[in-house]
Amino acid sequence: MFKASEIKRIVEEAIPGATAIVIDEANDGEHFVAEVVSPTFEGKGLIAQHQQVYRALGSLMGGAIHALALKTYTPDQWNKAGKSA
Repeated sequence: MFKASEIKRIVEEAIPGATAIVIDEANDGEHFVAEVVSPTFEGKGLIAQHQQVYRALGSLMGGAIHALALKTYTPDQWNKAGKSA
């Protein structure tokens, strides 16, 4: 069973300046919801942003992490959405 806190740690260590909020919504250690904010997403499309997160997680995706519902934001998008980490 994988932990949301471990996904958070991996993403934040791999992506410069990233803040990740990860929840095991199903409480099953396999299906997660994540919001990731990073200045490295600036100027990148949504697909490229998501690929950056998936690269950070590497072989965990499709293995220990069965599903990840992912939303990515630049810091400006995050602030405009009125969110807080």
